[in-house]
Amino acid sequence: MRIDKFLKVSRLAKRRAEAHEALVNGRITRAGRALKPGYEVKAGDELVLHYARKVLTVRVLLVPERVTPALRDIPLYEILAERREEPADWLDAALPEL
Repeated sequence: MRIDKFLKVSRLAKRRAEAHEALVNGRITRAGRALKPGYEVKAGDELVLHYARKVLTVRVLLVPERVTPALRDIPLYEILAERREEPADWLDAALPEL
């Protein structure tokens, strides 16, 4: 399954277009490398998702072959780490020292 579709099905992204945009802009990585929307996600993949104010690291547990309503009760991923980022944190990192 394509990663943009997986993110939608697993509810890590609200819409597939939103997932696609995040992938195109390099906000979703695996092993330190940005992924493309056509990446075929596999069970065991560890993904890092950069949201507006938090960074989420997840491990893919299951990749469904078909999308069905029964998937709502099945965990497709597990959260490995989560950290919040305040705007001041990334602003300070982006500014050069004088």
